[in-house]
Amino acid sequence: MRVFVILTAIVAAISMLYKWRYKLMNAMLAVSFLRRFAVSISMNLPSIRKNILPSIFKETSDSTT
Repeated sequence: MRVFVILTAIVAAISMLYKWRYKLMNAMLAVSFLRRFAVSISMNLPSIRKNILPSIFKETSDSTT
């Protein structure tokens, strides 16, 4: 019975975190220390550096000029 209560509490906590994930993320990223920490960790991931950074700093060319 105790295991059932613990598993139910874990599932409820995960579902609440999933439901309010964007509000929680905005609240956490509003703190400058946590924002710097999140950026530094994400820049250490090779897939982000390989895929996202080149698209951010890619030079755009205007075909109208």
